[in-house]
Amino acid sequence: MDRQRRTILQLSAGAPIAALASRLHAAAPSPAAADANPAPSDGRHDFDFYFGRWQVHNRRLAKRLAGSNDWIEFDATDECRPVLGGMGSVDRYLTDWNGGIEGFALRLYRPQTRQWLVYWASDRDGVLEAPLTGGFQGGVGVFEGLEAHDGAMLPSRATWSRIQADSVHWEQALSPDGGRSWETNWVMRMTRIA
Repeated sequence: MDRQRRTILQLSAGAPIAALASRLHAAAPSPAAADANPAPSDGRHDFDFYFGRWQVHNRRLAKRLAGSNDWIEFDATDECRPVLGGMGSVDRYLTDWNGGIEGFALRLYRPQTRQWLVYWASDRDGVLEAPLTGGFQGGVGVFEGLEAHDGAMLPSRATWSRIQADSVHWEQALSPDGGRSWETNWVMRMTRIA
C-alpha cells in the first residue's frame, strides 16, 4: 500500500493529526539528502558557450602518425549557432589556408543517452564523416569515434577544454594502436569575435 493511501486511511480511522504529521515528516527526504543526490545534468546546453563568431588559430601536424614534429600554422574563422530549439548546433568554418577550405560541423544532442553526436564535412569531398560521440564532465568535453587514415579506420578523439567566455581550446588526436597511445595532430585556439 502506498504512503498517501495509508495516510488517508489513518486519517479516516481517527489517528491523531500530530502523530501523522510526525510520521510523514520522518518519512520525507530532507533537503540535504535531495542535494546529496542531484539529478544528472541534461546536457543539451553544453555547447551554448560556443554560440557566436570566433577567430581560430590552427596548429596542425604536417604528417599524421609519421613521427612528424613539423606543425603548420594558419588562421580561420568559425561561426556557431543553435538549431532544433537548442538540441543541436551548426558551425561554418572558413580558412584561406591550402587554397581555402569551408567546413561544416553539426552537433546533435540525444537526451536518451545524454550524449552529443558531432559530425564534420568540408568542401574538399562533401562527405559527412562518421560522428564522434561524447559529452562534458568537469568543464572538459571528450568525444570519440573512428576516422579514416591511410585506408584504415582509427580511433579518433576531440577534446574541448579551457573554456572561458572569450576563449576555448580544442584538440584532435588519433590512435594507431586501438587507443593505447594517442598522437595529437590538430590544435585550435579560439578567441571570440562576437
